[in-house]
Amino acid sequence: MSSPNPVANPVRLSANDAGPVRVIAVASGKGGVGKTSVSVNLAMSLQNAGQRTLLLDTDLGLANVDVMLGLSPRFTLADVFAGRCELSDTLLEGPNGLLVVPAASGKRHMTELTPAQHVGLVHAFSQLDVPVDVMIIDNAAGISDSVLTFCQAAQDVIVVVCDEPASVTDAYALIKVLSRERSVTRIQVLANQVGHPSEGRQLYDKLERVTSKFLDVTLNYLGAIPRDEWLRRAVQRQEAVVDAFPAAPASMAFREIAKRAAQWQTPDGPRGHVEFFMERLIPTARSATA
Repeated sequence: MSSPNPVANPVRLSANDAGPVRVIAVASGKGGVGKTSVSVNLAMSLQNAGQRTLLLDTDLGLANVDVMLGLSPRFTLADVFAGRCELSDTLLEGPNGLLVVPAASGKRHMTELTPAQHVGLVHAFSQLDVPVDVMIIDNAAGISDSVLTFCQAAQDVIVVVCDEPASVTDAYALIKVLSRERSVTRIQVLANQVGHPSEGRQLYDKLERVTSKFLDVTLNYLGAIPRDEWLRRAVQRQEAVVDAFPAAPASMAFREIAKRAAQWQTPDGPRGHVEFFMERLIPTARSATA
């Protein structure tokens, strides 16, 4: 693994840097659908496009963002909760300047954190004085409290599905819980590992039919990532495919997804519940009022 650069003394924010941060949570009902690959390549695509990007791994017990990028962290979120370091001490500078906050792998107690501790982690980001335009959150699979809290605290949620019946069923279960328990009313659907673009649209249509019938939630089709041998090779090299093989079909698809995500409307103020980078949203709301 490469030796990452710890961001030991982050540059303090200037007035121009302290704007709102676009926070995008990536989630899935079922494991094994390529959610972390989506998170890594979306984050890298945004970083390469000039967006100062932070990739947060919140798969608290089975983290692997650092492994996928060939990084060897000194500190992880497990050290933060144990009181061994501050959140800023976990920051790594990854490829092309991408910032990464790694979680821990094989630490079962990290999967047993309380809801208050999950909220505390969200609030801790308000004290993180680094210039960031967008943060991508790689969640654990499923409907645990951590997943629900981190999705609720983001402005946008991407649910990743693949062409397996259990993937669609579990994605619906995740969307139902987010909608009914956390008032998340807008979901972006991303189809992964598709053999043909039409497969992605068909997966979305299946999900949309049942959600429109039973849930008060708006689904948007974000697009599809093709099944691609170059992506598998990039994983073996511990690199993002968008960097390792820029001309690969998957790389082109990830860049298109990043382009769409970059065009989403920026938040115009706090929404009244737990939220990442809350303090940076408050000045925005005041300016809009003025």
